Amino acid sequence: MRTFDVDILMVPGWTGSGPDHWQSRWIGRLRTARFVKQDDFDAVHRAKWTGKLLEAVSASTKPVVLVGHSCGVSAIAHAARRLPEGRVVGAFLVAPASEEATKRIPGVDPAFTPFPREPLPFPSWMVASRNDPHCTFEEAGDLAISWGSKLIDAGNVEHLNTASGHGPWPEGAMQFGMFLKQLGNVEA
Repeated sequence: MRTFDVDILMVPGWTGSGPDHWQSRWIGRLRTARFVKQDDFDAVHRAKWTGKLLEAVSASTKPVVLVGHSCGVSAIAHAARRLPEGRVVGAFLVAPASEEATKRIPGVDPAFTPFPREPLPFPSWMVASRNDPHCTFEEAGDLAISWGSKLIDAGNVEHLNTASGHGPWPEGAMQFGMFLKQLGNVEA
């Protein structure tokens, strides 16, 4: 599967993804990619965030691949069972925030935790860091097992965001390309 075969929906976490974040940079390079925009990226709210995700998936004209970061990963998990059947063909989940880290976000909607623990209804890969201050590798591994995600060990790279030096993140782009290729093989 190639990028132009799908609509790529970037699902940012708390505070969004600024212009130097790898999600923003990927949108600049992938013509079928766009952000799932929230009314307020500073207010992590389960119903509002999942509602915007559902709207974006429903508005897509091609099969959808979701690319989540941090709280965007858990928003995908919350929305997964409500997404139109068959529209989402995969999810690339990066640097999830743990439930405890999510609870510490100022003003977070209490309904955002706990996270669902059912397998996602589509293939997924989770890229996690061994020294992410917002989620231990073990916690990420537990989520990956629950959601049926393939866990990718990114090494000691912190939260995989601009602050940790992952603006361009070429290794992530390579992993994403391999994920898309695997999705193509699944459909064949």
